[in-house]
Amino acid sequence: MNGRDSAGWRVAVLGGGAWGTALALAMLHAGHSVRLFARDEETVASIRRGENPRYLPGIAIEPGMEATSDLGTALDGADCVLAVTPAQSLRAVLAGAKPHMPRGVPIVLCAKGIERDTGALLSAIVEEILPENPVAALSGPSFATDVAKGLPTAVVVAARDNGLAANLAARFSAQNLRCYSSDDLIGVEIGGALKNVFAIAAGAVSGAGLGASAQAAMVTRGFVELRRIGTAFGARPETLMGLSGLGDLMLTCSSAQSRNFAYGLALGQGKPLAGLPLAEGVPTASIAARIAAGRDIDAPIIAAVSAILDGTITISQAVSTLMTRPLKTETDA
Repeated sequence: MNGRDSAGWRVAVLGGGAWGTALALAMLHAGHSVRLFARDEETVASIRRGENPRYLPGIAIEPGMEATSDLGTALDGADCVLAVTPAQSLRAVLAGAKPHMPRGVPIVLCAKGIERDTGALLSAIVEEILPENPVAALSGPSFATDVAKGLPTAVVVAARDNGLAANLAARFSAQNLRCYSSDDLIGVEIGGALKNVFAIAAGAVSGAGLGASAQAAMVTRGFVELRRIGTAFGARPETLMGLSGLGDLMLTCSSAQSRNFAYGLALGQGKPLAGLPLAEGVPTASIAARIAAGRDIDAPIIAAVSAILDGTITISQAVSTLMTRPLKTETDA
């Protein structure tokens, strides 16, 4: 890192959507100077006026946040970089950022997903493209609007180096943003990625009018699948039981504020899906289903969501398949 004193870092935020803008505000509240990169010139102009009506309507952006559409300007002199671009575009954004990336500064992943084409976790993409920059991830039950409004929120910051994770968590924490630290980077990533798939399933169950009992069963059994896949990747059980696993699952499976839940809700109601906000669980579902099948992991809900999104089966057919599977004890691995 560039050695700035503990009073404040220069933080670059890559991504001008709702979550990127909210995290940029959180970094301001934590005492850092912030430069936010957005591709869209209209978003940049809006932020410079003190608002981002496209993504965070009605929320004022405090003075002190710089916005730019130039990656070199955003990254110049940065002590830390928050990567808040969607998972499926992360590789391209990091490749573009590479010539401007300050050597050795941490890259903190703030999007959630698995790369559809390769099956790579996002940390592996960072390590491939920017091997000289340590990687971390920020995850947990958090809606962008809540963070932007300064409402109480708890998240986890993970890195393989526990010292780095603890340092980042301390620097990111502010009055209403509590950051815990973890050295289980893979566990935090897996929890954040897979909960989006189950949020689509929860929304579909709700939209199809299948009842609260069915939704509770789906979320509970979904968590079992999350643990199975997480364990296969080497995630620790206690991580999956924490903020980035069970905590995030509970939040995103219970509110239409979640883009993935909202997508599933529209799916279950038979409404048009075109024009809905990006739901990262859509591409993640297909690769998660392939990973589970390839590793012989029993993940029927993930498989069903993938098949529904592919148009292979209907929601009614998926429910029938799930309800007629061979019976087993609840605690079977």
